[in-house]
Amino acid sequence: MKKYIVAGILLGIFFPKAQSSDSVKISPKVKFSAYAELFYTYDFNEPTNHLRQNFLYSYNRHNEVNLNLGLVKASYESDQLRANFALMAGTYAQDNMAAEQNALRYVNEANIGIKISKNKNLWIDAGIMPSHIGWESAIGKDNINLTRSLAAENSPYFETGAKISYTSDNGKWFLSGLVLNGWQRIAKPEGNQTIAFGHQLTYKPNDKITLNSSSFIGNDKAKEDKRMRYFHDLYGSFQLTDQFSTVLGFDIGAEQKSKGSEQYNLWYSPNILMKYQLDDKWALAGRVEYYNDKNGVIIATKTPNGFQTFGYSVNVDYAILKNVIFRTEARGFNSKDAIFVKSDDVRQGNFFITTSLAAWF
Repeated sequence: MKKYIVAGILLGIFFPKAQSSDSVKISPKVKFSAYAELFYTYDFNEPTNHLRQNFLYSYNRHNEVNLNLGLVKASYESDQLRANFALMAGTYAQDNMAAEQNALRYVNEANIGIKISKNKNLWIDAGIMPSHIGWESAIGKDNINLTRSLAAENSPYFETGAKISYTSDNGKWFLSGLVLNGWQRIAKPEGNQTIAFGHQLTYKPNDKITLNSSSFIGNDKAKEDKRMRYFHDLYGSFQLTDQFSTVLGFDIGAEQKSKGSEQYNLWYSPNILMKYQLDDKWALAGRVEYYNDKNGVIIATKTPNGFQTFGYSVNVDYAILKNVIFRTEARGFNSKDAIFVKSDDVRQGNFFITTSLAAWF
């Protein structure tokens, strides 16, 4: 209790203006939270080095108990100022941050937001932020399925830049415009001088329906190999009954075949996610998905038909406590080309089982 009293006094000293506003006042609050998710995956293709598919960035270790994501976070909120800082560890951080500088590989969030209107919910935020793209996040407990979809794994989980955002008075509309360093980047690639842009538009007509449109426009390569990328993420989340919910998602992207080219390589991914809540503790969920990247823009296979893969999964969840959940998922892939390595062979299919134990406070 003492530490919260001290924190409140310090915040009152350093942020006195944040405690007064013409609108509804929010007492300055500092919150601390933590999340940890352990996992075990058995891949029936049995990779000898325990590293699984190079297009998966979560739960991507075979036959070993490991930490997917450990996260500690501090957040501050007042009428006119908000800030978040979070550090992370685990295989998710190791795989997703491999291209970043060493000092940045453990940063999950580091952002500050300032309210720029007295009467409207209008903010400018800047820093390292969760991505504005996609229907799944890195926090496993918040997702319908245990593992992430191919669409989520191969689009940004995080982004760095600045955004201006507006939420309507009734909370039904959210609109933001973003200026970004790149496609899931903290530091820009060497030789890249391009600024990327994005938007997000969310409509919630009621508490059971969410419709979202997000985009990315930019170049994620060095200047001499500049190729513009255009990407759009569209999804709807529907709570159809008290027990049954579903998400329908569709991602599509286009990138120039070469610098200055008027021809583009396309990729796309439709998804259907479903969840049935049996009772307070048990839930069933499933996903069917397809990812077509024939020209290898995002997932390169160097095979005649590229990455054209159908996926399916079924998971069972059990809430041990209100803040502890145990999940088990069976998942499979089937590809048009033989791209999955098993011993000295290459196969069209891949099947694996994952379990996870997540806790948060």
